[in-house]
Amino acid sequence: MSGRLNDAALDALPAAVERPRYDRARARVGVVHLGLGGFHRSHEAFVFHQLLQAGERGWAVTGVCMRSPEVRDQLAPQDGLYTLLVRGREGSRAIVSGAIKRVLLAAEEPEAVIAAIADPAVALVTLTITEKGYEPRGPAWPLLFGALEDRRALDAPLTILSCDNLVNNGARTRDTLLAAIDDPLLARWVERNCAFPSSMVDRITPVTTPADLDEVERRLGVRDEGAVVTEPFWQWVVEDTFAGLRPPLETAGVEMVADVAPFEQAKLRLLNAAHSTMAYVGLSLGLDHVHQAVGLPPLRALVERLWDEAVETMTPADGLDTDDYRTALIARFENPALAHRLLQIAEDGSRKLPERILKPLEERTVADRDSPAMVFALAAWLNCIELGAVPLVDPNLGLLRDKIKGDGFAAMGQAGMIADPAWVYPPLRRALADQRKRIRDQGIAEALVELLRG
Repeated sequence: MSGRLNDAALDALPAAVERPRYDRARARVGVVHLGLGGFHRSHEAFVFHQLLQAGERGWAVTGVCMRSPEVRDQLAPQDGLYTLLVRGREGSRAIVSGAIKRVLLAAEEPEAVIAAIADPAVALVTLTITEKGYEPRGPAWPLLFGALEDRRALDAPLTILSCDNLVNNGARTRDTLLAAIDDPLLARWVERNCAFPSSMVDRITPVTTPADLDEVERRLGVRDEGAVVTEPFWQWVVEDTFAGLRPPLETAGVEMVADVAPFEQAKLRLLNAAHSTMAYVGLSLGLDHVHQAVGLPPLRALVERLWDEAVETMTPADGLDTDDYRTALIARFENPALAHRLLQIAEDGSRKLPERILKPLEERTVADRDSPAMVFALAAWLNCIELGAVPLVDPNLGLLRDKIKGDGFAAMGQAGMIADPAWVYPPLRRALADQRKRIRDQGIAEALVELLRG
């Protein structure tokens, strides 16, 4: 095996490999990121790498792994360096990012994490802790609580920026953190001196495979255990509300806006809803990847129908043309080089589907509009759970399987997916039951064809 990627190996990398042009030793940490997974490396850390490339020396990153040592063990021996393998339909390129200067594991060294966040040179904490991380007992909150106590003593304001796929994620972050603080003086200081902007993030990032790592090694001539694969497209929309120093994100292509809500709604109800629909229908049809699913004409037609229904519920966003957005999404889905696995998308459906499908379904139902494509997507998901043929990962899997043979909406309500079932009128319950029966009796392929005939 070849040697390992690290600072000492940078000068010997092939000329075709993009690499840091900045002096990493002189780059100062201005960001602490909690939740150091593949998405952060393909997205936010990539943006800070671009800022450093442009001469902004104060925006290097300390990355924090929350529980698992896997990413720490990948990146620490590499001085935080990793490769971004960007795969498009026309080819791929390798970019070595140097934005992450230090990697910590919160489960083993919480005091070091607290000290990193408390450092007054740090102006920004970013989060990708997944939907589950916003529960009151999530591991991020004690770290932030401890650091904010120290920052209050220094009178050092802080911006805490959620990059998770949640509606109104800034307010969600603020409310969860304040609920965890039992010191009223600290709570008041946080409310006055900290900012919690909302943001919308988008870049498809499949799980890196051993074959991907082998390809990176062939390109670099050294082994990179922390490499990440992604698509050429990326988008980051950030509410322009910061406390203290703000990184010049717009110079790296980030959209700074007054209101993120229309952008996050478009992503949830178009991109994410389509992903979930393709995952549950595609897996039931024996498919493995997104490009296979969107390449199947009936499934692609279902996605278009789903989008037609969703668009009628959406608030227009300045500068966002939904027709162009839909066209661009299809092109992204069709990218065969990405190999985005449907099983990865299908995880945690009970946490994802409320905003992706149930919320727009509620709005359409209250407005007396039928939603056959949305109902079919829910039926496909319930079918995956009921039949057990697809190995789904979901925190509510056991509860749903116990309840699912009866009323599908009742089962979703018991799983906490529907806060108020008053909008679930009898015709909608019957429509879901009919689609589930049709899928069971005829198979999902024939049930889909029949739906599209209607």
